[in-house]
Amino acid sequence: MYYPYLPVYGRNSSNQSLLDDIAKAINGQYNAIACYARLAQLAPSEKVRERILEIREDEIRHYQRFSQIYHHISGRQPTPQLSDECPSTYKDGLHFAFRDEQKTVDFYLEIADKAGDPWIEKSFRHAAADEQNHAVWFLYFLTEEDD
Repeated sequence: MYYPYLPVYGRNSSNQSLLDDIAKAINGQYNAIACYARLAQLAPSEKVRERILEIREDEIRHYQRFSQIYHHISGRQPTPQLSDECPSTYKDGLHFAFRDEQKTVDFYLEIADKAGDPWIEKSFRHAAADEQNHAVWFLYFLTEEDD
């Protein structure tokens, strides 16, 4: 998708810093997509599994949007790398997801603040709000009585 109102970014240190942050965000989304698929498989009920998969769908949307932004700025497709950070148990996965979502909120708001472009800023602020919502869900699952 082409966004004609976005400026074409040149190569300077602030644009490189923004591009590096967007690449980090893409990598985080890529890993969350994989991790939440595993977490959904470990969920104790269908209700919880469905909610985790809904969260995963949000992460897929963020990944796609951030990849569009990255491509627009750099002219290249991102190349995310999968890490092995996702825990193998349900409870550990919830703790990991909660902490990660909370850190991600702050990171996305920082990107929005320095973006200098309304579309990029709005994209990251919207994603930050989603991530905060995800954190609330993961906290709820942590405190919920086992079914």
